[in-house]
Amino acid sequence: MVDYTEGSGKQYHTGVGPEDIGKYVILPGDPKRCAKIAAHFDNPVLVGDSREYVTYTGTLDGVKVSVTSTGIGGPSAAIAIEELSKNGAHTFIRVGTCGGMQTDVCGGDVVIATGAIRMEGTSREYAPIEYPAVPDFTVTNALVQAAEKLGVNHHTGVVQCKDSFFGQHEPEVMPVSYELQNKWEAWLRMGCLASEMESAALFIAGSFLRVRVGSCFLVVANQERAKLGLPNEQAHDTEIAITTAVEAIRELIRQEK
Repeated sequence: MVDYTEGSGKQYHTGVGPEDIGKYVILPGDPKRCAKIAAHFDNPVLVGDSREYVTYTGTLDGVKVSVTSTGIGGPSAAIAIEELSKNGAHTFIRVGTCGGMQTDVCGGDVVIATGAIRMEGTSREYAPIEYPAVPDFTVTNALVQAAEKLGVNHHTGVVQCKDSFFGQHEPEVMPVSYELQNKWEAWLRMGCLASEMESAALFIAGSFLRVRVGSCFLVVANQERAKLGLPNEQAHDTEIAITTAVEAIRELIRQEK
């Protein structure tokens, strides 16, 4: 592959090198969320700010850890995990937001993914569609343990990943409404918990790269509850999902020291 950095030793998109990154990395989508996550670290330092990729590195319980934003969607998330794994990172937890789908998944809850529906394009350039998008079992267990320890109202199950935010929320106006609406109904019938945009790409890329990936999300709201006229509280503060991810990394560090 061509070295587009011309020998700088830094990754082309994220702008970081092996000396900048811990083995454990939290992956939010929003760059503005990175400083908030880094505040949970000891001695955090900004080590990269390139495009949508903002990176801080510090320590948790004496172990070097990082946070890198990925932007929105699978393509940029896959670039992040590729470049960070090349820098030596081996464990990744995506922290983000989602929309609840089952009526018991309410705004303010946390969803921990046990699998992801590959209704997006990035993962198809890694693996045939028959290959399942599943997180690492150890990381997922650590997220569940963290949520239980913190007393977080959480759900575990399959999430749906897509490329079009508005295709989810306004499927009826899309030229392919017939597909979007019929598949959404299928996901509901199968018990899919929530919809988001990055986990399928991260799980598949992680499988290829032989690194560990898990995901947890804040539920912002639930459009199915709104359709049924049920109370539909909105939540936008991601701190509950962030603290779950941070505690999960602490648990993994304890297990692996």
